[in-house]
Amino acid sequence: MNNVYVYRAPEEGEGGGKSGRGGRRWRLIAGVAVGVLALTSAVIAAGWLLDRAADRAVEQAAEARWAEGITPEWMSEQMGLDFPDTAQSPQAAYQVTSRFDTGLLTFTLTRSEAETYLKEQHPEGNTWLKPSSAQTDVTPHDFAHFGLPEPETLKDGMRYGYVCPRAAESTEAPGASGTPDNPYGTSAPYGTSRKSCVRLYAHEYSPKRTRIYLRAYFEPGISPLPATPSSSVSAD
Repeated sequence: MNNVYVYRAPEEGEGGGKSGRGGRRWRLIAGVAVGVLALTSAVIAAGWLLDRAADRAVEQAAEARWAEGITPEWMSEQMGLDFPDTAQSPQAAYQVTSRFDTGLLTFTLTRSEAETYLKEQHPEGNTWLKPSSAQTDVTPHDFAHFGLPEPETLKDGMRYGYVCPRAAESTEAPGASGTPDNPYGTSAPYGTSRKSCVRLYAHEYSPKRTRIYLRAYFEPGISPLPATPSSSVSAD
C-alpha cells in the first residue's frame, strides 16, 4: 500500500507567525516591559520630586531663625496693639525667613480683664467669630515655640478675628469668615491677608482666665529688630 502524503496548511496558532501563540507571547512580553519601564520612570520622577521638596524644606528651615531680644512691649508696638499692664505670663517672638517674618505675642488675663481688652479692639465686622470645629492638621510651629498649642487646634471657649489697628492697604482679608472645613479661615502668611492686620485669638482656658494669642506677618526686614547686647567685652 502506497503512503500518500497529504499537505495540510498549518492552523492558526501552530505556526511561528506573528498571529500565532508565539506572536501573542512576544507582544505580551513587550507590553509588560514597556509598563515596567513606565512605572520605573514614574517612581524615579516621584523620588526626585520628593527629594527636591525635602531639600527645599531643609533650605527654608535653615533660612528661618528666631530673633533675639524680642520683648512683649516691642512686639505689641510693631503690631500696633496696646499691651495691658495687667497681662500675666507674657511671651513674644519674631521669626525671620527669606519670604516673610512672623511676629507672635501671647499673655493671659482674668476673664473680666479679657472682656475689657476685647471691647477695646475692633475686629473686622465688629464681631468675634467662634470656630465650629478645631483643626486637627495644623503642624505645631508658631506658638509651639512657647510650648503652647496652636490656637487653630482649639475650639471650646475660643473667639478669634482680624484686628486692624492701622490703615490696611487692601480692601479685603481673604478667609476672614472661615469655612466648615477651615473654621478659622486662612492662616496663610503675609501676602494673602491684610498687611496691617493682626490675627487675635482669645481662649478661655480656665474658669477664671483667658489667654490671648496674637500673630502678625511682616515683610522681611520691615521692622528693625531690637538691639541685643554684645557678648564680647571690649578691652580698655
